[in-house]
Amino acid sequence: MLNKNLIPIIALFSTLNAFSGCQKDPVIPDRENAPEVAAALPAQPAHSPAPASDVDKVPPQAREITPVRERRFRIEDEQNTVDIFNEAAPATVFVTQNQIVRDWRTARNTEVPAGSGTGFIWDLDGHIVTNYHVIDGSDNITVTLYNQKTYPARLIGGEPKKDIAVLKIDAPAEELAPVRIPEDGYSLAVGQKAIAIGNPFGLDHTLTTGIISAMGRDQRGYGGVTIRDMIQTDASINPGNSGGPLLDSSGRLIGMNTMIYSNSGASAGIGFAVPFSTIKRIVPQILRTGKAQQVGIGISILPDSIARRNGIQGVIIRSVNENSPASKAGLVGVSQTFRGTFIGDIIVGIDDQPIRNYDDLYNALDTHQPGETIQIQIRREGNLMTVPVEVYVLPD
Repeated sequence: MLNKNLIPIIALFSTLNAFSGCQKDPVIPDRENAPEVAAALPAQPAHSPAPASDVDKVPPQAREITPVRERRFRIEDEQNTVDIFNEAAPATVFVTQNQIVRDWRTARNTEVPAGSGTGFIWDLDGHIVTNYHVIDGSDNITVTLYNQKTYPARLIGGEPKKDIAVLKIDAPAEELAPVRIPEDGYSLAVGQKAIAIGNPFGLDHTLTTGIISAMGRDQRGYGGVTIRDMIQTDASINPGNSGGPLLDSSGRLIGMNTMIYSNSGASAGIGFAVPFSTIKRIVPQILRTGKAQQVGIGISILPDSIARRNGIQGVIIRSVNENSPASKAGLVGVSQTFRGTFIGDIIVGIDDQPIRNYDDLYNALDTHQPGETIQIQIRREGNLMTVPVEVYVLPD
Protein backbone atom coordinates (compact mmCIF):
# COMPACT_ATOMS: atom_id res chain seq x y z
CA MET A 1 0.00 0.00 0.00
CA LEU A 2 1.30 3.48 -0.85
CA ASN A 3 2.42 5.48 2.14
CA LYS A 4 0.45 8.76 2.13
CA ASN A 5 3.45 10.59 3.55
CA LEU A 6 5.29 9.92 0.30
CA ILE A 7 2.70 11.61 -1.89
CA PRO A 8 4.24 15.13 -1.75
CA ILE A 9 7.69 13.67 -2.58
CA ILE A 10 6.36 11.70 -5.53
CA ALA A 11 4.55 14.78 -6.77
CA LEU A 12 7.81 16.74 -6.54
CA PHE A 13 9.76 14.24 -8.63
CA SER A 14 6.91 14.09 -11.13
CA THR A 15 7.13 17.85 -11.50
CA LEU A 16 10.88 17.70 -12.03
CA ASN A 17 10.54 14.95 -14.64
CA ALA A 18 7.88 16.94 -16.46
CA PHE A 19 10.15 19.99 -16.49
CA SER A 20 13.11 18.05 -17.86
CA GLY A 21 10.85 16.55 -20.52
CA CYS A 22 10.37 20.00 -21.96
CA GLN A 23 14.02 20.05 -23.06
CA LYS A 24 15.52 18.11 -25.94
CA ASP A 25 17.25 14.99 -24.61
CA PRO A 26 20.70 14.18 -26.04
CA VAL A 27 20.92 11.00 -28.09
CA ILE A 28 23.31 8.66 -26.28
CA PRO A 29 24.47 5.71 -28.45
CA ASP A 30 25.26 2.36 -27.01
CA ARG A 31 28.71 2.60 -25.32
CA GLU A 32 29.86 -0.78 -26.62
CA ASN A 33 29.04 0.12 -30.23
CA ALA A 34 30.38 3.68 -30.02
CA PRO A 35 33.21 3.81 -27.45
CA GLU A 36 34.55 7.04 -28.80
CA VAL A 37 31.29 8.87 -28.11
CA ALA A 38 30.98 7.33 -24.68
CA ALA A 39 34.48 8.41 -23.75
CA ALA A 40 33.66 11.97 -24.74
CA LEU A 41 30.67 12.16 -22.38
CA PRO A 42 31.25 13.47 -18.84
CA ALA A 43 31.35 10.85 -16.15
CA GLN A 44 28.15 10.49 -14.09
CA PRO A 45 28.35 9.73 -10.35
CA ALA A 46 26.81 6.49 -9.21
CA HIS A 47 24.31 8.31 -6.97
CA SER A 48 23.59 11.73 -8.38
CA PRO A 49 21.45 13.84 -5.95
CA ALA A 50 18.25 15.38 -7.28
CA PRO A 51 18.43 19.14 -7.70
CA ALA A 52 16.86 21.07 -4.82
CA SER A 53 13.58 22.83 -5.56
CA ASP A 54 12.62 26.30 -4.34
CA VAL A 55 10.20 24.72 -1.84
CA ASP A 56 13.02 22.69 -0.26
CA LYS A 57 15.07 25.85 0.22
CA VAL A 58 12.36 27.41 2.47
CA PRO A 59 12.41 26.42 6.15
CA PRO A 60 9.37 24.26 7.04
CA GLN A 61 8.14 26.72 9.64
CA ALA A 62 8.07 29.52 7.05
CA ARG A 63 6.03 27.67 4.45
CA GLU A 64 2.52 29.04 4.04
CA ILE A 65 -0.33 26.58 4.55
CA THR A 66 -3.14 27.03 2.08
CA PRO A 67 -6.79 27.27 3.29
CA VAL A 68 -7.51 23.93 1.64
CA ARG A 69 -4.82 22.23 3.73
CA GLU A 70 -6.05 24.06 6.85
CA ARG A 71 -9.51 22.56 6.38
CA ARG A 72 -7.92 19.13 5.90
CA PHE A 73 -6.12 19.44 9.24
CA ARG A 74 -9.39 20.02 11.18
CA ILE A 75 -11.54 17.19 12.42
CA GLU A 76 -15.13 17.11 11.18
CA ASP A 77 -16.63 18.54 14.38
CA GLU A 78 -14.16 21.44 14.37
CA GLN A 79 -14.96 22.33 10.79
CA ASN A 80 -18.69 22.14 11.54
CA THR A 81 -18.28 24.64 14.38
CA VAL A 82 -16.21 26.97 12.18
CA ASP A 83 -18.80 26.83 9.40
CA ILE A 84 -21.68 27.56 11.78
CA PHE A 85 -19.90 30.58 13.25
CA ASN A 86 -19.11 31.98 9.80
CA GLU A 87 -22.77 31.62 8.81
CA ALA A 88 -24.53 32.63 12.02
CA ALA A 89 -22.27 35.37 13.39
CA PRO A 90 -23.64 37.97 10.89
CA ALA A 91 -27.14 37.18 12.20
CA THR A 92 -26.08 37.96 15.78
CA VAL A 93 -26.23 41.57 17.01
CA PHE A 94 -25.33 43.49 20.15
CA VAL A 95 -28.11 45.33 21.96
CA THR A 96 -27.23 48.27 24.20
CA GLN A 97 -29.66 50.18 26.37
CA ASN A 98 -29.12 53.68 27.68
CA GLN A 99 -30.94 55.55 30.41
CA ILE A 100 -31.35 59.24 31.16
CA VAL A 101 -29.75 60.18 34.48
CA ARG A 102 -30.35 63.59 36.03
CA ASP A 103 -27.47 65.19 37.90
CA TRP A 104 -29.10 66.90 40.87
CA ARG A 105 -26.12 69.24 41.30
CA THR A 106 -26.19 70.63 37.74
CA ALA A 107 -29.82 69.81 36.88
CA ARG A 108 -28.59 68.30 33.62
CA ASN A 109 -29.77 65.09 32.04
CA THR A 110 -27.11 62.69 30.83
CA GLU A 111 -27.54 59.54 28.81
CA VAL A 112 -25.45 56.70 30.21
CA PRO A 113 -25.12 53.01 29.25
CA ALA A 114 -27.37 50.91 31.47
CA GLY A 115 -26.65 47.42 30.19
CA SER A 116 -26.08 45.33 27.13
CA GLY A 117 -27.05 42.00 25.71
CA THR A 118 -27.36 40.06 22.51
CA GLY A 119 -30.04 39.59 19.89
CA PHE A 120 -30.52 38.05 16.48
CA ILE A 121 -31.91 39.25 13.17
CA TRP A 122 -35.38 37.85 12.50
CA ASP A 123 -36.05 39.09 8.95
CA LEU A 124 -34.90 41.44 6.20
CA ASP A 125 -37.27 44.15 7.47
CA GLY A 126 -34.87 44.85 10.33
CA HIS A 127 -36.70 43.12 13.18
CA ILE A 128 -34.45 42.03 16.03
CA VAL A 129 -35.42 39.46 18.68
CA THR A 130 -33.90 39.62 22.17
CA ASN A 131 -34.81 39.05 25.82
CA TYR A 132 -37.29 41.45 27.36
CA HIS A 133 -35.09 41.93 30.40
CA VAL A 134 -32.28 43.22 28.12
CA ILE A 135 -34.28 46.30 27.08
CA ASP A 136 -36.76 46.77 29.94
CA GLY A 137 -36.57 50.24 31.46
CA SER A 138 -34.37 51.71 28.75
CA ASP A 139 -34.79 55.22 27.40
CA ASN A 140 -32.74 54.60 24.28
CA ILE A 141 -31.75 51.36 22.51
CA THR A 142 -29.04 50.82 19.91
CA VAL A 143 -28.18 47.74 17.86
CA THR A 144 -24.71 47.00 16.51
CA LEU A 145 -24.47 44.67 13.51
CA TYR A 146 -21.68 42.27 12.60
CA ASN A 147 -20.15 44.91 10.31
CA GLN A 148 -19.82 47.16 13.40
CA LYS A 149 -22.43 49.62 12.16
CA THR A 150 -24.73 50.87 14.92
CA TYR A 151 -28.39 51.79 14.42
CA PRO A 152 -30.98 53.26 16.79
CA ALA A 153 -33.73 50.77 17.57
CA ARG A 154 -37.33 51.13 18.65
CA LEU A 155 -39.35 48.66 20.65
CA ILE A 156 -42.14 47.03 18.62
CA GLY A 157 -43.47 45.10 21.60
CA GLY A 158 -42.80 42.19 23.88
CA GLU A 159 -44.04 39.52 26.21
CA PRO A 160 -42.39 39.80 29.66
CA LYS A 161 -43.91 36.49 30.78
CA LYS A 162 -41.90 34.72 28.04
CA ASP A 163 -38.96 37.17 28.27
CA ILE A 164 -39.25 37.99 24.55
CA ALA A 165 -38.96 41.43 22.94
CA VAL A 166 -38.93 42.55 19.31
CA LEU A 167 -37.01 45.63 18.13
CA LYS A 168 -36.86 47.38 14.76
CA ILE A 169 -33.90 49.05 13.06
CA ASP A 170 -33.85 50.90 9.75
CA ALA A 171 -30.89 49.17 8.13
CA PRO A 172 -30.48 48.28 4.43
CA ALA A 173 -31.54 44.75 3.60
CA GLU A 174 -28.08 43.95 2.21
CA GLU A 175 -26.63 44.47 5.70
CA LEU A 176 -29.09 42.04 7.31
CA ALA A 177 -28.55 38.29 7.56
CA PRO A 178 -31.57 36.66 9.28
CA VAL A 179 -30.98 33.61 11.44
CA ARG A 180 -31.96 30.25 9.94
CA ILE A 181 -35.28 28.95 11.21
CA PRO A 182 -36.08 25.23 11.54
CA GLU A 183 -38.74 23.74 9.35
CA ASP A 184 -42.12 22.65 10.72
CA GLY A 185 -41.97 19.39 12.61
CA TYR A 186 -38.37 19.91 13.74
CA SER A 187 -37.64 18.23 17.07
CA LEU A 188 -34.75 18.32 19.53
CA ALA A 189 -33.03 15.52 21.42
CA VAL A 190 -30.97 15.44 24.58
CA GLY A 191 -27.29 15.03 23.70
CA GLN A 192 -27.30 16.87 20.39
CA LYS A 193 -24.83 19.68 19.76
CA ALA A 194 -25.65 23.19 20.97
CA ILE A 195 -23.79 26.35 19.96
CA ALA A 196 -24.21 29.75 21.62
CA ILE A 197 -23.09 33.02 20.02
CA GLY A 198 -23.24 36.24 21.96
CA ASN A 199 -21.57 39.24 23.54
CA PRO A 200 -20.40 38.03 26.98
CA PHE A 201 -18.85 40.75 29.14
CA GLY A 202 -18.93 43.09 26.12
CA LEU A 203 -16.54 40.94 24.08
CA ASP A 204 -17.03 40.88 20.32
CA HIS A 205 -18.89 37.85 18.87
CA THR A 206 -17.92 34.96 21.12
CA LEU A 207 -18.83 31.33 20.47
CA THR A 208 -19.22 28.51 22.99
CA THR A 209 -20.25 24.93 22.37
CA GLY A 210 -21.88 22.17 24.35
CA ILE A 211 -24.84 19.85 24.20
CA ILE A 212 -28.51 19.91 25.07
CA SER A 213 -28.36 18.63 28.64
CA ALA A 214 -32.11 18.38 29.24
CA MET A 215 -35.44 19.50 27.84
CA GLY A 216 -38.80 20.45 29.29
CA ARG A 217 -37.29 22.46 32.15
CA ASP A 218 -39.59 24.85 34.00
CA GLN A 219 -37.91 28.01 35.28
CA ARG A 220 -39.40 31.12 36.81
CA GLY A 221 -38.81 33.88 34.30
CA TYR A 222 -38.38 37.62 34.29
CA GLY A 223 -42.14 38.20 34.00
CA GLY A 224 -42.89 36.56 37.33
CA VAL A 225 -44.34 33.32 35.98
CA THR A 226 -42.76 30.03 35.02
CA ILE A 227 -41.49 29.64 31.48
CA ARG A 228 -42.29 26.08 30.50
CA ASP A 229 -40.34 23.64 28.32
CA MET A 230 -37.04 25.53 28.43
CA ILE A 231 -33.87 24.01 26.97
CA GLN A 232 -31.01 23.28 29.36
CA THR A 233 -27.49 23.39 27.91
CA ASP A 234 -23.92 23.20 29.21
CA ALA A 235 -22.69 25.64 26.54
CA SER A 236 -21.21 28.55 28.52
CA ILE A 237 -23.71 31.40 28.84
CA ASN A 238 -22.31 34.45 30.61
CA PRO A 239 -23.61 37.95 31.35
CA GLY A 240 -24.13 39.61 27.99
CA ASN A 241 -25.18 36.40 26.24
CA SER A 242 -28.84 37.03 27.10
CA GLY A 243 -30.98 37.24 23.99
CA GLY A 244 -28.43 35.50 21.77
CA PRO A 245 -29.17 32.51 19.57
CA LEU A 246 -28.69 28.89 20.55
CA LEU A 247 -28.02 26.88 17.38
CA ASP A 248 -27.88 23.24 16.34
CA SER A 249 -25.18 21.54 14.25
CA SER A 250 -26.85 22.82 11.07
CA GLY A 251 -26.82 26.44 12.24
CA ARG A 252 -30.58 26.54 12.81
CA LEU A 253 -32.12 28.46 15.71
CA ILE A 254 -33.24 26.15 18.50
CA GLY A 255 -33.58 28.64 21.34
CA MET A 256 -32.76 32.04 22.83
CA ASN A 257 -30.22 32.11 25.66
CA THR A 258 -32.00 33.59 28.65
CA MET A 259 -30.66 32.66 32.07
CA ILE A 260 -28.10 30.63 33.98
CA TYR A 261 -28.07 28.73 37.24
CA SER A 262 -25.07 29.92 39.21
CA ASN A 263 -24.10 30.90 42.75
CA SER A 264 -21.33 33.20 41.52
CA GLY A 265 -23.03 34.91 38.60
CA ALA A 266 -20.69 33.28 36.08
CA SER A 267 -21.46 30.28 33.92
CA ALA A 268 -21.55 27.02 35.88
CA GLY A 269 -22.46 24.83 32.92
CA ILE A 270 -26.20 25.12 33.53
CA GLY A 271 -27.87 27.53 31.14
CA PHE A 272 -31.45 27.84 29.97
CA ALA A 273 -32.89 28.97 26.65
CA VAL A 274 -36.43 29.85 25.60
CA PRO A 275 -37.32 27.14 23.05
CA PHE A 276 -37.78 28.02 19.39
CA SER A 277 -41.33 26.69 19.45
CA THR A 278 -42.27 29.48 21.87
CA ILE A 279 -40.34 32.13 19.90
CA LYS A 280 -41.98 31.04 16.65
CA ARG A 281 -45.43 31.39 18.22
CA ILE A 282 -44.93 34.67 20.09
CA VAL A 283 -42.83 36.79 17.68
CA PRO A 284 -45.40 36.86 14.80
CA GLN A 285 -48.07 37.92 17.31
CA ILE A 286 -45.89 40.81 18.49
CA LEU A 287 -45.21 41.84 14.89
CA ARG A 288 -48.96 41.96 14.16
CA THR A 289 -50.27 43.72 17.27
CA GLY A 290 -47.26 44.86 19.31
CA LYS A 291 -47.95 42.30 22.01
CA ALA A 292 -48.43 38.62 22.54
CA GLN A 293 -51.91 37.19 22.19
CA GLN A 294 -53.42 36.54 25.61
CA VAL A 295 -56.10 33.91 26.00
CA GLY A 296 -58.42 33.52 28.96
CA ILE A 297 -61.98 32.93 30.06
CA GLY A 298 -62.94 36.45 31.19
CA ILE A 299 -62.20 36.64 34.90
CA SER A 300 -60.07 38.63 37.33
CA ILE A 301 -58.49 36.90 40.32
CA LEU A 302 -57.32 37.72 43.81
CA PRO A 303 -53.57 37.68 44.61
CA ASP A 304 -52.15 34.32 45.64
CA SER A 305 -51.07 35.81 48.97
CA ILE A 306 -54.71 36.33 50.00
CA ALA A 307 -55.55 32.71 49.16
CA ARG A 308 -52.55 31.43 51.16
CA ARG A 309 -53.40 33.58 54.19
CA ASN A 310 -56.85 32.01 54.21
CA GLY A 311 -55.52 28.49 53.76
CA ILE A 312 -56.97 28.13 50.26
CA GLN A 313 -55.29 26.01 47.58
CA GLY A 314 -56.37 27.30 44.21
CA VAL A 315 -57.18 30.57 42.46
CA ILE A 316 -59.96 32.73 43.84
CA ILE A 317 -62.16 34.34 41.19
CA ARG A 318 -62.52 38.02 42.10
CA SER A 319 -64.94 39.05 39.36
CA VAL A 320 -66.42 37.78 36.11
CA ASN A 321 -66.44 39.98 32.99
CA GLU A 322 -69.83 40.67 31.44
CA ASN A 323 -70.65 38.63 28.29
CA SER A 324 -67.45 36.61 28.70
CA PRO A 325 -67.24 32.80 28.41
CA ALA A 326 -66.91 32.61 32.20
CA SER A 327 -70.13 34.61 32.61
CA LYS A 328 -71.96 32.38 30.13
CA ALA A 329 -70.72 29.31 32.00
CA GLY A 330 -72.14 30.65 35.26
CA LEU A 331 -68.91 31.21 37.19
CA VAL A 332 -69.20 33.38 40.27
CA GLY A 333 -66.76 35.85 41.81
CA VAL A 334 -66.43 37.45 45.23
CA SER A 335 -69.63 39.11 46.49
CA GLN A 336 -70.13 41.76 49.13
CA THR A 337 -73.26 42.28 51.20
CA PHE A 338 -74.12 44.12 54.38
CA ARG A 339 -73.22 40.89 56.18
CA GLY A 340 -69.65 40.85 54.79
CA THR A 341 -67.55 39.52 51.91
CA PHE A 342 -68.19 36.05 50.52
CA ILE A 343 -65.90 33.98 48.32
CA GLY A 344 -67.54 32.56 45.21
CA ASP A 345 -65.73 30.04 42.98
CA ILE A 346 -62.19 28.78 43.48
CA ILE A 347 -60.46 27.26 40.45
CA VAL A 348 -58.63 24.09 41.50
CA GLY A 349 -58.09 22.36 38.14
CA ILE A 350 -58.19 22.67 34.34
CA ASP A 351 -58.69 19.44 32.45
CA ASP A 352 -56.29 17.03 34.17
CA GLN A 353 -53.94 19.72 35.56
CA PRO A 354 -54.16 20.84 39.20
CA ILE A 355 -54.33 24.61 39.69
CA ARG A 356 -52.65 25.82 42.88
CA ASN A 357 -51.83 29.44 41.99
CA TYR A 358 -51.80 32.03 39.21
CA ASP A 359 -48.65 30.52 37.69
CA ASP A 360 -50.48 27.22 37.16
CA LEU A 361 -53.54 29.00 35.76
CA TYR A 362 -51.55 31.10 33.30
CA ASN A 363 -49.56 28.18 31.91
CA ALA A 364 -52.62 25.91 31.70
CA LEU A 365 -54.53 28.48 29.63
CA ASP A 366 -51.45 29.34 27.54
CA THR A 367 -51.46 25.88 25.95
CA HIS A 368 -54.94 26.38 24.43
CA GLN A 369 -56.12 28.18 21.32
CA PRO A 370 -59.12 30.53 21.09
CA GLY A 371 -62.33 28.61 20.52
CA GLU A 372 -61.25 25.50 22.41
CA THR A 373 -63.40 24.29 25.31
CA ILE A 374 -61.72 23.39 28.58
CA GLN A 375 -63.06 21.63 31.66
CA ILE A 376 -62.61 23.81 34.73
CA GLN A 377 -62.85 22.26 38.18
CA ILE A 378 -64.10 24.72 40.79
CA ARG A 379 -64.84 24.58 44.48
CA ARG A 380 -68.08 26.39 45.38
CA GLU A 381 -69.29 26.48 48.98
CA GLY A 382 -67.24 23.38 49.72
CA ASN A 383 -68.52 21.38 46.76
CA LEU A 384 -66.43 20.32 43.72
CA MET A 385 -67.91 21.03 40.29
CA THR A 386 -66.72 20.73 36.68
CA VAL A 387 -67.78 23.44 34.27
CA PRO A 388 -67.05 23.56 30.50
CA VAL A 389 -65.76 26.99 29.46
CA GLU A 390 -64.63 28.27 26.06
CA VAL A 391 -61.24 29.96 25.76
CA TYR A 392 -61.14 33.31 23.93
CA VAL A 393 -58.72 36.14 23.17
CA LEU A 394 -58.71 38.65 25.97
CA PRO A 395 -59.80 42.14 24.89
CA ASP A 396 -57.41 45.08 25.22
